[in-house]
Amino acid sequence: MAEPINNPQIRQLVEKQVQRPASQPQRNAQGVDFGQLLEKELGLKVSGHAQTRLKSRGIDLADSDWTRVKDGIDRAAQKGSKESLVMLDDIALVVSVKNRTVITAVAKEQLKENVFTNIDSAVFV
Repeated sequence: MAEPINNPQIRQLVEKQVQRPASQPQRNAQGVDFGQLLEKELGLKVSGHAQTRLKSRGIDLADSDWTRVKDGIDRAAQKGSKESLVMLDDIALVVSVKNRTVITAVAKEQLKENVFTNIDSAVFV
């Protein structure tokens, strides 16, 4: 069995660390969960995977961008699409049209050699 670390400096550092769980939802200045706001206002969801990709790839979408995404999903739904690639300027979003959920996001820098599978349509917004 491992013995506990008795170094007081290390113990102080560990006690001072404030860790935020990765699964904690992103909130705006008023403390409102971004995902809940997006779903309530536009009827869209962002999967945990997509949230991770948006953050790690430095993709920050404005309200007007999310409105364009919603419009693209609406257009894909009218044509009977199930899984679609929504191209928003230099950003590619794979979405589940049926669930109105963004599944993943890719920025222009990562688009060069990507292959998108399991989609049945593409929408440019």
